Amino acid sequence: MRRILVTAALPYSNGSIHLGHLLEQIQTDIWVRYQKLYGNECYYVCADDAHGTATMLSAEEAGVSTEDWIDRLREEHIKDLKLFGVEHENYYSTHSSENESLTLGIYKKLFDSGAIFTDDVSQLYDSSKELFLADRYVRGKCPRCGAEDQPGDNCDVCGATYAATDLIDPRSVHSDTQPVLKSSTHYFFDLAQFADFLREWTTSGTVRDDVSNKLDEWLDAGLKPWDISRDAPYFGFRIPDASNKYFYVWLDAPIGYMASFMNWCEESCVEFDDFWQLHRATELHHFIGKDIINFHALFWPAVLKCSGHRTPTRIHVHGFITVDGEKMSKSKGTFINAATYGEFLDPETLRYYYAARLTPTINDIDFSFADFVARVNSDLVGKLVNIPSRCANFLARGFDSRLATELSEPALFDEFAQLKTTIERLYELGDTAQVVREVMLLADKANQYIAANAPWELAKQGGKERELQNTCTLAINLFRSLCVYLKPIVPQLVQRSEEFLNSGQLGWNDVDKPLLDHKLGEFKRLMNRVEQKQIDKLIEASKDTSTPEPDPMPDIISIEDFQKIDLRVAKVLDAKLVEGADSLLELKLLVGTEERSVFAGIRSAYKPEDLVGRDVVVVANLKPRKMRFGTSEGMVLAAGPGGSDIFLVSPDKGAETGMEVR
Repeated sequence: MRRILVTAALPYSNGSIHLGHLLEQIQTDIWVRYQKLYGNECYYVCADDAHGTATMLSAEEAGVSTEDWIDRLREEHIKDLKLFGVEHENYYSTHSSENESLTLGIYKKLFDSGAIFTDDVSQLYDSSKELFLADRYVRGKCPRCGAEDQPGDNCDVCGATYAATDLIDPRSVHSDTQPVLKSSTHYFFDLAQFADFLREWTTSGTVRDDVSNKLDEWLDAGLKPWDISRDAPYFGFRIPDASNKYFYVWLDAPIGYMASFMNWCEESCVEFDDFWQLHRATELHHFIGKDIINFHALFWPAVLKCSGHRTPTRIHVHGFITVDGEKMSKSKGTFINAATYGEFLDPETLRYYYAARLTPTINDIDFSFADFVARVNSDLVGKLVNIPSRCANFLARGFDSRLATELSEPALFDEFAQLKTTIERLYELGDTAQVVREVMLLADKANQYIAANAPWELAKQGGKERELQNTCTLAINLFRSLCVYLKPIVPQLVQRSEEFLNSGQLGWNDVDKPLLDHKLGEFKRLMNRVEQKQIDKLIEASKDTSTPEPDPMPDIISIEDFQKIDLRVAKVLDAKLVEGADSLLELKLLVGTEERSVFAGIRSAYKPEDLVGRDVVVVANLKPRKMRFGTSEGMVLAAGPGGSDIFLVSPDKGAETGMEVR
């Protein structure tokens, strides 16, 4: 028996649980339920991520204390997650005495080991609010495309990533005033000390190869010190022996996993140290989204290593969720909260649909309403619950709901049972999409068996009672096996099925043991079809007309405006990292016979050495712009949503440098 501790990323204390949160929470819950069903000792803990400026400001806006705000949201989150069958051993808060004690203890170990140092940093500061501004609280013109009202980390229009200090005409979200640069002493964790350890750890099977390759980009570029402090005012834990300094939320948030488990252990018979100390025969699994890989697979294991704790056994990473091919939108009604979903649809339908789309990869998942309706109605209603609905009444009317004493076709039952090892492997990998495919193939076979033996015809014929009972008995047993396989995914549907089967809770090994000479319970409708009108009502109820959607594109220009742009072929002579800018590369370009220096926000997608000698397209007549790193004499063209998905525009072979692009 394995001993496993599982966590999911902590929902932030500034809003309700929505479809994005539910993707990860349901994925994790399915994996945990499988482990428990299989017979492993498995615990699932989570918490609200309570600290940070955003929480403090949300409470201020609501007119309540920060403590009251986070307590209120935590209760709401617990209620919403339970609605969707997500079962935690403990759902806690990072604002707890356990977390403060653990954070201070870990920080002391980091400090004593020489991994903490201080340095002065310049940040944007709102003089009106007397507050240093996080990236999300600064807006201005994109430094690449000039789009207005863009946040301080990436552009929603062109996908560029940049530092908040790169914004043109930045404004504070809080006061609509222009922020100023202000210096402050910050505390840093020297992540580079652990580069060798992290390179080995990230390639040891703790993450998938695609995630490991992404982490290599950070490692190859050189790990930078990690800023673990924030200035007052800030909601969090104070740094000892420091004046008005607080631990940055990303230091104590992952420690919140430990704190939630510690809080639960205090009232259970489980030993906390068994799961967090080195060389214990236990496992630690984190489920996260791909946007926080660097925190969990670089910063967090380094902190654990330095503080003498065990590191994660595996980090399971998933992609983002879109709705009908677009980002969730409040104005379109596709930014759907958990409670709203539960008003109009059975939460089990979301669990099933997410399971049918989830694979071990970090590919994004699109929630298509048309596909959702078709899949739920076809699979769960048309295939799965259709099996007992076609047979239960014949058993009730003719045999007092009692199953036969033997299976008429044991080979078919064995075929269902033999899939168990395949399903086990798929659940372990987190490939629930393939689990669903395999199970629905079996459901098709069960329905084909019923159709071939036609119990409705047997019921009309005299002397066919034994065949009728045998046919329905095998069908019910096939249904029972499918319920075992799907129990981690749709536990409430299976619970209703267990009441009908009348044999107690199904266990993993029940797929090998037929249910014979047994009286069934009363059959009741197990699930209803999803109707389009339910979807329409859900979308309408989710719309927020008070929040206008930003225009997806800048203002339309005329052909005359476009003709002013001079696009030229350029060759990259040299490329290098820009010190102090996480997103920029400095490119030395040859445009015709002229050399130019251009700064491009493509660092997350390209290594400098891979660009040398490459032909690109540059806006040659763009007015030079002075930046704090130097002067940019043009703009290279690229496309993509951002991050590693940025693609430089390149001319076909044969194009010469300086050639005009039409």
